[in-house]
Formats: sequence, C-alpha cells, structure tokens
Amino acid sequence: MAQAIRTPATSRGTSVLFTTRALLACGAAAGPLFLSAGVIEGLTRTGFDFSRNAISQLSLGSLGWIQVASFLVTGTLVTAGAVGLRRTIGPTTGDTWGPRLVGVFGASFLLAGVFKADPGAGFPAGTPDGPAALSGHGTVHMLSGTVGYLALCAAFLVLARHFAAHGRRGWALAYRLLPLAVIVGFAASATTVAAFTAAADLGLLALTAAITRLASPAPTSQR
Repeated sequence: MAQAIRTPATSRGTSVLFTTRALLACGAAAGPLFLSAGVIEGLTRTGFDFSRNAISQLSLGSLGWIQVASFLVTGTLVTAGAVGLRRTIGPTTGDTWGPRLVGVFGASFLLAGVFKADPGAGFPAGTPDGPAALSGHGTVHMLSGTVGYLALCAAFLVLARHFAAHGRRGWALAYRLLPLAVIVGFAASATTVAAFTAAADLGLLALTAAITRLASPAPTSQR
C-alpha cells in the first residue's frame, strides 16, 4: 500500500524534471540555431555583407521570411529557457529576477520578428549604399533589441551572483564581465557593424553556456 501511494508522486516528480530539462534544452539551443541560420543566410543572400549589414536586415527581401521565422523561433525558445531557469535556480528574490530578465530578452526577439529592420548599406540588393533611414517599424525593431540586450546583461549579473553563491567563482567573474563586453561592442557599432554583430553573438552564446551549466546538476527547485 505504501508503495502504491509513493509511486504517483515519484512519477510526477520525474515528469516535472523531464519538462524542466526540456525547457532548458530549448533555451540552450536558441543561440546556436539563430546564429547558424544567420550565417547561412548571410553567406548565401545576394548583396549581404557581414562587415556592412546587420543580421536583422536578413528579414528583408523575398527570402526575409526565413529570418523572421528565426527571430520568432529564437524568441520562443529563449522564453521556454527562462521558464526552465525559474524552475532550476530557486525561489529567492535575486534568482527570480534572472529568469524574468531572460524572458524579456526572449520577448525582444518576438518583437524584432514582427517589426523588421530598415533596408540600407546596399541590402537588399539594389538598395542605395548609405545608412538606413529609420522608419517606425525600424525604430521598434531597434528599441526591442536594445531593451532585450540590456535585460540580458542584467540577467548575467544576477546569474553571476547565483554562481558565486554556489562556489563557481570563475563563472561568477565571467558573467560580471560579460555585460561590459556586450555594451562595449554595441557602443562600437557606431564605427563598425561587425562590433555589434560580435557583441550580439557573444550575448547569445553566453546565455547558452549559462543555461547548459545550470542544467548540469539536478534541479534544486521545481516551481
């Protein structure tokens, strides 16, 4: 009888654990998938130049739907990862803010998929070489990315505190420095688009690394 009573609880716990790991896997996959799609498109789309054009501009043109889908899928995966993080890293106030901020980052990708970047710097093919003229939808796209990456930087600082509290000093130091690297890259984008691309890529890959590291031990909370 006692075994019969314990079995359903064990089964529920296993199911919750599996779901949490699946959510974390979604979050970890988001960055590599987005970057892989961007590199493949950037190398194959006529007129696109990584030294002059932002990956966001791949949303334009007849094949732009591929990049739009990439934004939407990435946003969905990051949001799922945020839920997985919330279940994994615990219920304390500080740790709660990390997943929330990652969720804001995910939402920024969804918004960026709906509101496209503006054409410019020769892309799509036939567009004049000068800087893009900022439109309403382009403004929303730019602001969503700015807010999203600021939220990600704040999330890294929260995660750094979490790593430090669990004795992972190297990880804690890295995630205290990462926001600075991302912000410096964004600031340097006024000089070269490649700096912006590198900073954005760094943020995505660092999120993947953090989620993967946090997923490696058994989750400590299943909220």
